[in-house]
Amino acid sequence: MPSDTFESQRQFSEYFAARRDVLRRTAYLLCGDWHWADDLTQTAFMRLAVGWQRVRDQGALDAFARTCLIRAYLSETRRAWRRRERMYAELPEPPTGTDATEGTVARVAFTDALRQLPPRQRAVLVCRYYHDLDVAATAEALGCSQGTVKSHAARGLARLRILLGEDVDQRPVTMVEGNQ
Repeated sequence: MPSDTFESQRQFSEYFAARRDVLRRTAYLLCGDWHWADDLTQTAFMRLAVGWQRVRDQGALDAFARTCLIRAYLSETRRAWRRRERMYAELPEPPTGTDATEGTVARVAFTDALRQLPPRQRAVLVCRYYHDLDVAATAEALGCSQGTVKSHAARGLARLRILLGEDVDQRPVTMVEGNQ
């Protein structure tokens, strides 16, 4: 039995090392704050660690971890102190000179606009367009109906179009690539 426990811990450690950064970037897209993203990522991996022994389908680990992350995020946004404390970072002036790139400016504008959406709309858009999940998988991850996913996606995209002042569909999906 101890060798099974050791093997299970090794597998979890390998999965954690391989997927930590991906889950952290998803958390950042959801919350817009790297420190909060770290906390959400840790919560998701703790939930995954608790249920690790019961995992039968190794192919479903990413979906399970993503679901843990999204539900942790939505749970946090319902807390009273989170609603009172609004985190808005001042956008820095775009860099001037040769190192100013269009991609960086677009990424900052996009993540700022994404932060202005309500939590459930943001979660739907991250699942649908960042993780490329279909409506059914997004509904399962969020624990809601497919109709709710569709309406949140439509409202979220409409709001992003207003905030960004251009066609959101033309923007690159991989807006969060690096760390802080």
